[in-house]
Amino acid sequence: MHIQVVKSKIHRVTVTGADLNYIGSITIDEALLEAANIIEGEKVSIVNINNGERFDTYAIIGERNSGIITLNGPAARKVQKDDIIIIISYATMEFEEAKTFKPWIVFPNEKDNSLT
Repeated sequence: MHIQVVKSKIHRVTVTGADLNYIGSITIDEALLEAANIIEGEKVSIVNINNGERFDTYAIIGERNSGIITLNGPAARKVQKDDIIIIISYATMEFEEAKTFKPWIVFPNEKDNSLT
């Protein structure tokens, strides 16, 4: 039996922008992506702490150490600049493997989205 479990989580980052006219996705600082073990194009779920919105999109790489967290395309309607969000990705694995799997969880600084 296969189940889905949390693979990666960037917990409580601040949205730095929303670009409705971009083709879609979420732009995430490359340093945050690496720390959370999320790759470009990977499906991610977004949870908006400010308004309760939950939706899926995919990750694209933003400038390293820039703190950028920008929702693009239709997802831009679900957030506002300065909202606090959680970014989550999931993996499908065997039930027994899932029992011992440890996800990558990152707790950035909410003020500037840095890892320090």
